[in-house]
Amino acid sequence: MILQSLVSLYESLLDRGVLERPWWSKLKVAYALNLDESGRLMDVFPLLVNEKRGKKEKSVPRVMDLPVTQVRTVGIAPNFLCDNSSYFLGIDSKGKPDRTQNCFEASRELHLKLLSDINTTPARAVCAFFRNWQPEKAAEHPVLRLFLNDILSGGNLVFQVNDQFVHEDPDIRAAWQDYYENASGAEVMQCLVTGREGPVAILHPSFRGVPGAQSSGAALVSFNARAYESYGREGEQGKNAPVSRYAAFAYGEALKYLFSQGYFQLGDTLIVCWAEGGEPAYQSAFSAFLNGTEENSAVTDADIRRAMSRITAGLPVEWDGVELKPENRFYILGIAPNAARLSVRFFLQNSFDAFARNIKAHYDRLEIVRPKWDKFEILPPWKLLSETVHQKSSDKTPHPQMAGDTFRAILNGERYPATLLNGVLLRIKAEREVTRGRAAILKAYLLRNFDAIPNLKEVLTVELNEKSTYVPYLLGRLFSYLEQIQQAANPGINATIKDRYFNSACATPASIFPILIRLSNSHLRKLDDAFRIYFERQLGDILGKITENFPQRLSIPEQGAFYLGYYHQTQKRYEKKKEEEAK
Repeated sequence: MILQSLVSLYESLLDRGVLERPWWSKLKVAYALNLDESGRLMDVFPLLVNEKRGKKEKSVPRVMDLPVTQVRTVGIAPNFLCDNSSYFLGIDSKGKPDRTQNCFEASRELHLKLLSDINTTPARAVCAFFRNWQPEKAAEHPVLRLFLNDILSGGNLVFQVNDQFVHEDPDIRAAWQDYYENASGAEVMQCLVTGREGPVAILHPSFRGVPGAQSSGAALVSFNARAYESYGREGEQGKNAPVSRYAAFAYGEALKYLFSQGYFQLGDTLIVCWAEGGEPAYQSAFSAFLNGTEENSAVTDADIRRAMSRITAGLPVEWDGVELKPENRFYILGIAPNAARLSVRFFLQNSFDAFARNIKAHYDRLEIVRPKWDKFEILPPWKLLSETVHQKSSDKTPHPQMAGDTFRAILNGERYPATLLNGVLLRIKAEREVTRGRAAILKAYLLRNFDAIPNLKEVLTVELNEKSTYVPYLLGRLFSYLEQIQQAANPGINATIKDRYFNSACATPASIFPILIRLSNSHLRKLDDAFRIYFERQLGDILGKITENFPQRLSIPEQGAFYLGYYHQTQKRYEKKKEEEAK
């Protein structure tokens, strides 16, 4: 289903004129070899362009429409009209002269085979070049000396004749199209993706530039051992699960396009998305719904909320000048790099409004009182998952499986994974700190996963619920007051009761709170009458609602309510302090 969806995306983008027709691809080219009509190398032209990278400009290879390249592993595989110095000049810096010579011979054979029967000046010039070029003298060629080091570094080269690119010649383009479509020597089988008969792709496309994968490229589909050739099929590699060369090319071009348009990363997972029909406005809207506004963006949070409300109500909305239809099919693909392969973490498909509803419901569950200094109006998934990671660690990547499961739960409206709750509780116990993000996760998790527990829902609120009589929540509030009393009695104290008793008070209240209350009596005696009376009244109000003995132990959901009570009460304390300072 993944490959079928990507092939459909390719065909939509082809109809829109965004991508090239089959067997042509956008490739980066560093230099052009300029030939005269007799095939002699006359000049080398840099094809670099300036591209802004942050605040600086950098020279990068030009992107050009060229014949699609072959997937290279360890063998020799020449490309047509665009290749590196090993194949076009017979020289490189790899220190393997015999292999380099074989690369040049293979390239010579391919170009003579395709161009010998074409009676145009560019075709004759390239054929003459390959017949007459002497690789052993290439390094001494006066034209190459100026750019030799850069050329040997492995960048792509193309040919020019009379300052015109060879690959733009109509007869040569037609010859390439005919050659690749006929797929000389390829076995014809029924394609598992399109259902049509066609030449089978032995090797599938390889994708470069994927963070965490090999720089030489990583494949989404590959077979490299007899163990993977199942069901008694004859042959090797791609013949095991036959995908036509057209389908392999199409899904490869579609995925390359999605990578080029940008992706967002969650843990080690790269996430790309697209809408049926290939309209990029859906991707832009989805990113805004999920991650909020970007810095210096013209789109405001109010715009996002308004658009999401209309979409979730089943109404069309205009975004980037395009009308988005709620019922349009939308696809989300999560890929994790694994050396020379790309592993699929998840593949989700639904109507666009269904994803929007699930995202909105998730953010409604997350909503909780926000500290004044917190700049995040919403907590995007990456920020949420960072709450499960030690922020002083050198590796701040959340657990890959947890990240994927959490993202899938958000988009499908499913229960959150237990690993998310465990990760947050571990961080709270280790750091004794309930941040806004951790409190939001606890609230959302308990709302979605423990909605059947009596009285629990009443404390899963945005702000402090002073009327609640739920004991675990009251204990969290009580601990916050006891900490405040200690701080008021000992201004500037370095360590509070939270550093010593926070975890045990949450896990086994009956053994800890009597100790804390006795300590608070000592602290209260240090305060002046006004403060003492205020705190005694607050403690009396909370203790008066606890009509039973302190619990011996709190369950996991009850511990979550304890932390929420502590967070709510602490934020209420800070709000009052800021109000007093403002007066």
